[in-house]
Amino acid sequence: MSDKLLAASGIEVAYGTARNIKVLHGVDLTIAKGETVGIVGESGSGKTTLGRALLRLVDVTAGRIVFDGGDITHISEAAMRPLRRRMQMIFQDPMSSLNPRHTIRRILTGPLFLHGLATDRRDAEKKAAQVVERVGLPFASLDRNPHELSGGQRQRVGIARAVVMRPDFVLADEVVSGLDVSTQAQVLALIGELSREMGLAVAFISHDLSVIRAVCDRVMVLEGGKVAEEGPCASVFEAPRSDYTKALLDAIPLPEPMPGWLER
Repeated sequence: MSDKLLAASGIEVAYGTARNIKVLHGVDLTIAKGETVGIVGESGSGKTTLGRALLRLVDVTAGRIVFDGGDITHISEAAMRPLRRRMQMIFQDPMSSLNPRHTIRRILTGPLFLHGLATDRRDAEKKAAQVVERVGLPFASLDRNPHELSGGQRQRVGIARAVVMRPDFVLADEVVSGLDVSTQAQVLALIGELSREMGLAVAFISHDLSVIRAVCDRVMVLEGGKVAEEGPCASVFEAPRSDYTKALLDAIPLPEPMPGWLER
């Protein structure tokens, strides 16, 4: 891949009043246009913090973030505002990230007006209807509230809310962890299709390497806020170099149980 869209170098993030709880330790990451990069690690490895840092939702204590050739590391929120449309996020729990008082119609049309992407109400509703159809939801869902939809349908709304903005970069944070296996497969396939159709750069955060293998071109393995391993998915899965990556791979459930595993 060429044409880097997002490049982060030496990223450090620390929390606490004295900034003494360091979560990320000098992480480097690049994502090209049209590329899907997996960020994987166990709970507490720093993967969500890294994702939020890339979107400037948390401030870095060291390092540099460049988006489409411009340094966004320390620019003001006013300067970031035009970039928010181009940098979208799909959250892990759509029930908590979707306003329960708003209909799906309002959830999808509101951002279009906010960013000047719709000329009038009719144009906004047309775009909302198109994206709802594209993510596999019935037209009638536009007049429903989030609690009236299933978990898989709500996650499709979350995806629709991100892609209706026609972004360049999408951060997907554990977006299938709360779904059943069949719905997971459908959502992953949808994200892959949209990425190819729209030329999206995607950072896909997960603790599950089998999910990463299904959708990503490259994978970064985080351990304790540091990069344990990075490379093309095929290389990392077939010949992992770090013991940590090997342990994560060993934790993937087997599609078929090994004879005698119950007796172990």
